[in-house]
Amino acid sequence: MKRILQRSWLIFIVVIAFLIGMGYLVAETVFNASDWVDKPYNGHASGAGGLLDAGEITDRNGTVLAKTVDKERVYNEDEAVRRALLHVVGDNSLNISTAVQSQFRSHLTGYSFIWGMDMPKSFRDGRDVKLTVDAPTCKAAYNALSGYDSGACVVYNYNTGEILCQVSVKSYDPQAPPEITKENESEYEGVYLDNALSSTYTPGSIFKIVTAAAAIENIDDIWERTWDCEGREEIGGSDVTCVGVHGHVNLEEAFGDSCNIVFAELAVELGEDIMNKTAKRMGINASFSISGVPTVKGHYNVKDAETNYLAWSGVGQYDDKVNPMQMAILCGAIAREGKPMIPYLFKGASGSILTDMGISTKGSEGDALMSESTAKSLERLMRYAVVNDYGDDMFGGLTICAKTGTGETLTGSDTDKNDGWMIGYCTDDDVPLAFAAVVRGTDQYGYSTAGQVAKEAMLAAAESLRNSN
Repeated sequence: MKRILQRSWLIFIVVIAFLIGMGYLVAETVFNASDWVDKPYNGHASGAGGLLDAGEITDRNGTVLAKTVDKERVYNEDEAVRRALLHVVGDNSLNISTAVQSQFRSHLTGYSFIWGMDMPKSFRDGRDVKLTVDAPTCKAAYNALSGYDSGACVVYNYNTGEILCQVSVKSYDPQAPPEITKENESEYEGVYLDNALSSTYTPGSIFKIVTAAAAIENIDDIWERTWDCEGREEIGGSDVTCVGVHGHVNLEEAFGDSCNIVFAELAVELGEDIMNKTAKRMGINASFSISGVPTVKGHYNVKDAETNYLAWSGVGQYDDKVNPMQMAILCGAIAREGKPMIPYLFKGASGSILTDMGISTKGSEGDALMSESTAKSLERLMRYAVVNDYGDDMFGGLTICAKTGTGETLTGSDTDKNDGWMIGYCTDDDVPLAFAAVVRGTDQYGYSTAGQVAKEAMLAAAESLRNSN
């Protein structure tokens, strides 16, 4: 009798476990089936049953970026546009996980829990999507980025949040995707990664914006101070070197000259706690959600760092890392007196697709990254750098506030070269645009490399905005 009772309990436990497992499976199927359909590893939604039934994707002006013609998924007729927007739109392979066609495949194709991928077309809502990006602007940025090992360019409207440009290299033509093998895989290393969202780079001197903010907020006489730069200085037992001999300088001059000595001294004077807190508040270690896709987090942490490393961190070296989209958001916050408008990618859609995706077609204001007074002070410094160091005519008459940077990779390898940067924004009322451009694989300064990418993208974006008004 005792043995029968034990077996009965065992059967009872197994049945209960089975029912719980079945309940979990049913719940997952009902509530998360569409998420599974979106996953790139789901081959059942590929081919004729997947993207071939997807809606049309256009840019902000209605230019077709992807559509289905005669049971074939085709992309924009201009190869440079196709390459420029590869990481935003995606391709048939679905290897670019952050792209629209990978992230939102079930919605674009009209997936239904009842009908699966075979819902009758008469029952489908409209599946066409309009993005905020501007094809000519993305093309201009892509052409300027071509030839670099890696890089990205972001331009967005800091008042509305609309992304006009989000370009990443390396790239390829989605209309004729390459066959990547062991023999050529080094040529395509990192090609599936959207560097605008998912990569970090050494910031170099663009990080002086963060150090300057910490100094402005914590040193009472910062605008009256002066420093002497002789090209190098021993700090913490080792030299900090500068790009030149700047002599006697104040804060504006040090920022415009990108003087490493001044900002290294400031980082040490401010100390690790203030530097860490300022970097954290300004979003360096944060991730931002761009229409449902998170950006990779940057990195700044000098807790227990040696004095020389703390000094180098203040000029954007040590182990500092930042993300291009993140830097564009930071510049947008400076333009908006401290509060950023978070960028977004979807401008509109037919039917209920955006409601299905939970995607908004307007920007949302993020938490303040700095005070209004700090933002105004940073604008003063960034405008000084353009007028007195980069040339106020660099952007064809646009009123620009900016900072360049050249981040050294510090790996000790002869094949590794600098990360060149330019970030900033325009203060003209009809061109409320913030930007970030970065390139890897150069032995030149950021002004000469990323600066030219930013210039081409901003000029094209400004033209697009003015033509649409």
